[in-house]
Amino acid sequence: MGKFDLIFVEEGCLYIGEEHKQWAVPAGHSLLLLPDRYHYSAKPCEEKTSFFWVHFHTVGEWAEAEGEPVYADRDAHFSQFLTHPYTIRVPQFGALPDPFERSGQAELLIQLNRARRSSAVWQQQRIFEEMLRMLDLTQQDTAGSHAVEIAEQTEAYIRNHYAEPLTNNVLAEELHFHYNYLARCMKRVYSLTPMEYLTDYRLEQAKLLLLKTEISVAGIAERTGFESTAYFSRRFTRKVGISPLRYRKRYSR
Repeated sequence: MGKFDLIFVEEGCLYIGEEHKQWAVPAGHSLLLLPDRYHYSAKPCEEKTSFFWVHFHTVGEWAEAEGEPVYADRDAHFSQFLTHPYTIRVPQFGALPDPFERSGQAELLIQLNRARRSSAVWQQQRIFEEMLRMLDLTQQDTAGSHAVEIAEQTEAYIRNHYAEPLTNNVLAEELHFHYNYLARCMKRVYSLTPMEYLTDYRLEQAKLLLLKTEISVAGIAERTGFESTAYFSRRFTRKVGISPLRYRKRYSR
């Protein structure tokens, strides 16, 4: 059916298989079954067993991976959805995070199916996103969690200071980490170095100024932190496929 099946076992133990894999899923654990695979009962339950079963699908790309995270192609994702991707890592099998297991959110999500659609849809979406957030957090070991924190600090600094002359040394001094460590964290979380992220963000801000203002190309290059108009035009054309002036003429109203 092209859908994921996310199973939360409330009590007992569920025995289920997918292709050549089989799991015994006890209470307090979750199992994610992948789309379009052969799923089957591995054996009958040996005790009273109850579980919640949520179907969902994704319009973005997904991949099955072990070890280091796999990232979506940023440019391809942006061209399709007009936003940069954020990678969520969900374990196929594992214990539920303690806050989620105690919250009763899975049961509430199912109960909302019987409520009026207009009142339930936003609450369902919020609960489901919180489920994914907590499952994602369980995938981050201590080192990974620290890398995410450092990458997000670096991202925030870049967004707040992108118009300034940022260099490797400036980032290292302001964030109090060696630039190579900042770069490793950014690559792990965003699949970009800080300087690559900076250039992408500057270009996105330049697009907004081209469409929403009448500022000259030279003025936009200066406002978005590029060292020269010629360098800005080259990077813009390489990234977008057309020059800044042609972009403005084609898309501005």
